[in-house]
Amino acid sequence: MDIIVRPTPQLKGEIQALSSKNYTTRYLLVAALAEGTSTIYYPAHSEDSDAMRRCIADLGAVIEEDDEKIVIKGFGSKPKDVKELNVGNAGAVLRFLMAVTALCPDVTFVNTYPDSLGKRPHDDLIDSLTQMGVNVEHNEGRLPIRIQGGSPKGGKIKVSGEVSSQYLSALLFLTPLLAEDSEIEVLGDLKSKVVVGQTLEVLEQAGIRIEASEDYVHFKVPGRQSYQAKTYQVQGDYPGSAAILAAAAVTESDVTVKGLVEHSKQGERAVVDVLKMMNVPLTHQNGIVHIQGTGKLKAVEFDGDAATDAVLAMVAAAVFAEGTSRFYNVENLRYKECDRITDYLTELRKAGAHVEERQAEIIVHGRPEGVEGGVEINAHYDHRVIMALTIVGLRSQKPVTIKDAHHVAKSYPQFFDHISALGASVEWLKS
Repeated sequence: MDIIVRPTPQLKGEIQALSSKNYTTRYLLVAALAEGTSTIYYPAHSEDSDAMRRCIADLGAVIEEDDEKIVIKGFGSKPKDVKELNVGNAGAVLRFLMAVTALCPDVTFVNTYPDSLGKRPHDDLIDSLTQMGVNVEHNEGRLPIRIQGGSPKGGKIKVSGEVSSQYLSALLFLTPLLAEDSEIEVLGDLKSKVVVGQTLEVLEQAGIRIEASEDYVHFKVPGRQSYQAKTYQVQGDYPGSAAILAAAAVTESDVTVKGLVEHSKQGERAVVDVLKMMNVPLTHQNGIVHIQGTGKLKAVEFDGDAATDAVLAMVAAAVFAEGTSRFYNVENLRYKECDRITDYLTELRKAGAHVEERQAEIIVHGRPEGVEGGVEINAHYDHRVIMALTIVGLRSQKPVTIKDAHHVAKSYPQFFDHISALGASVEWLKS
C-alpha cells in the first residue's frame, strides 16, 4: 500500500515509545535456549520479532502470550529437528538462527523476499560455521541456505566484522552450548559495536559467561554452559523513536516520547545528542524526551557507526538544517534491506534534497526553506527508508507519495498511527 504525506507545519502530543525490536528478538532467543520457563514483559510486535516467535516455536519452544507478556518454555540445547524455516524479511533473525540451527541435523532457510533479504550476503557467517564443522549449502552466500549441522565444534573461530556485527552475535549465542571452549577472533573493522554490547548484556542476564576484550576483537567463551530461565523487561526502542523525534525537530512542535531510558546501551540513543547539537530544544529525563521544535536546525557532523538504525532519520532532519551536514563511517548502511546510501539518497533527490554520497559517507547540503516534494518516491521495501522519507514529506512544499509504505511494519507497525496522532497529515491510498 502507498501513503501520501502532506505538508504538516505543527506536531503536538504524547506517545509511548515502541518496545525495542533488538532486545525483544534477543530475549526471545535466550528464552528459547533456556531449559525452563522464561517471561518477557512488554515485547515488541513487529514483523522481525514475530519472525523470531514463529521460528523458535517451529524449533520446539512452547509460547503463551497476553497483552502484557510472553511466556516461553525453552528447548535448551536441543532444538527440534525441522526441515524448513521461514524468517520472512528479518536479517538478524536469519543470522542468529543460522548459528543456532547448527545444532539441528538439516534445516533449509527459504527465500520469500528475493528483492530484499534474498539479495543480502551472509558469507562471513557461513565461513565461520564451516570452520566449526557445519556443512552449509547456499546461493553465493544468499538464500536459500541449507544448514547441515548436528554437532558443531568449538575451538578457535574467526569471523569478519566488516559487513555486520550480527555474525559475531550469532556465534556468541551458539558457542556457550558447545562441548568445547571457544575463542572467537573478529577480523577487520567491526561494525555496530554498540549492538554487540546489547548481545553481551542479554547473554549475561541469561546466565552466560563470556570474556570480551575491550575492543571486542577477542572473545573467550567457556563451553558446556546452560541458559537460565529468567524474567525480562523490554525497554523502549530508540531506532523507531528516532524517526518520531526527527519529525518533531523539523516542525513547530510540542512532542513528548515516553519510555526511552537515558542510559540505554542502544547506540541509537545518540539521536537525542545529535538533535541537541542541531539546536533542537529538548529535554531528556526520567525516561521522557520532550521536544519543543522550531523547525530551525543547524548542520552537524556525526560518526554513524554506533547509531546505524537512526542515521536515516538524522539525515532527514539535516535536509532542513542551515549548512552542510556529514554522516561518516556508515558503509554498513549499504548492506541492509536495501542500499540505504544510494537508494535512499536517490529518493531524497527526487523530493528536492541536495545530498551527495561517498562509499562510507552521506553529505547533506541543508535547505532550511524546505524541499519541493510533489513526487512519488520508492522506499525500496525498507522500513527505515519509509520512516525517513515521511519526515521529509512533512516539510515538503507539495505532498509526497511513498510507495509500498506498509513495509514499515517490519519494525514499527504503529508508526503512521503514532505520527498521525501527533497531527501529521498522512493518508493511505487505496490500491
